[in-house]
Amino acid sequence: MSLVAEAFVSQIAAAEPWPENAVLYQQLKEEQILLSDNASSLAVQAFLQMCNLPVQVVCRANAEYMSPSGKVPFIRVGNQVVSELGPIVQFVKAKGHSLSDGLDEVQKAEMKAYMELVNNMLLTAELYLQWCDSTTVEEITHPRYGSPYPWPLNRILAYQKQWEVRRKMKAIGWAGKSLEQVFDDVDQCCQALSQRLGTQFYFFNKQPTELDALVFGHLFTILTTQLTSDELSEKVKNYSNLVTFCRRIEQQYFEGHDKDSSASARSSKGYLLS
Repeated sequence: MSLVAEAFVSQIAAAEPWPENAVLYQQLKEEQILLSDNASSLAVQAFLQMCNLPVQVVCRANAEYMSPSGKVPFIRVGNQVVSELGPIVQFVKAKGHSLSDGLDEVQKAEMKAYMELVNNMLLTAELYLQWCDSTTVEEITHPRYGSPYPWPLNRILAYQKQWEVRRKMKAIGWAGKSLEQVFDDVDQCCQALSQRLGTQFYFFNKQPTELDALVFGHLFTILTTQLTSDELSEKVKNYSNLVTFCRRIEQQYFEGHDKDSSASARSSKGYLLS
């Protein structure tokens, strides 16, 4: 987001307090949403929970096409529609809610670097697995992605999305990677996160930041999503402090909260604690 755009969003957002009827949109939970979008949606939900801002999760088959950026999740707050975690963090900050104001400039730079690591490694690995691994594509991705639509539209939309993601993978140098190389990248990312977290409750100080929300969204979703194999989740499970971190955030921010938000932290494998 450009500086001009950020300033414009801030000016609009600051004009009104956070409403009680804010809505977060994502794809259909049970039959449609994919790993990467589920992780991104959960990261935003965790961030808003950490800010103590109410939001209702609404599932729509066409959520991806409703989004101003073509990506989910997106939120509707009053007359404003904002998509993806980064812009949502800025939008929320303009309303006077920030999780990282207590960090100094060096810590903020470090936090942003780790967020880039998660987006460049974990999110990209999720997209690769969904759209470039033939077994996952045939058994999970195509059936789920096109599930709300009749034939042949379901197949057409799935192939269009697959072409789009594979073109991106080629552009960033991931197209030629093997599945094992991708899993190694995930392991390296988890190792870096595990070392930074250490024995702390959160990545910085004693309070969560948007980095904690982002990491939770991706790791929790990886741990609790049924895929064609357990190789991806096993990479995360190798780091016990990351698993404990996910349990802690699930307990603190999702269990016992409103049914829409808490239900969004579930998956086909159920809760981590069940």
